Amino acid sequence: MNRKTLPAHVRPAQAGFTLVEIMVVIVILGLLATMVAQSVIGASDEARIKTTETSIKGLADSVKRYYITNGKIPAELSELVSKDNGGPYVDGEEIPKDAWGHDFILRGENKNDYEILSMGPDGNENTDDDLSSRKKKE
Repeated sequence: MNRKTLPAHVRPAQAGFTLVEIMVVIVILGLLATMVAQSVIGASDEARIKTTETSIKGLADSVKRYYITNGKIPAELSELVSKDNGGPYVDGEEIPKDAWGHDFILRGENKNDYEILSMGPDGNENTDDDLSSRKKKE
């Protein structure tokens, strides 16, 4: 009889992965994807905060330049884009919005007591997530 024998290391009945092994791999990949997604979402929130803080600083500088030219702060931020009164003081044709798409707010009446405010992610004023040109008191 010329019977071919298989080498000892090949076992046809056990070639491939079992259902349990595949499920374990899927669970592990799911856990890794969850951890990566949480990191990315956190980084995105932090980036929006930093972007808005940078915009606030830029608008505050524009208000200072407006004051130097006109001897008063603008009544509203839209005056910073006007060509009247020595402007425009910001780039573009309109005041940018914060990273969440909300308008910035200008409060105050003189150069020593004004504030540029973003309502933050929740879009509501006077909440803990508001961002301001003023230093926070801790």
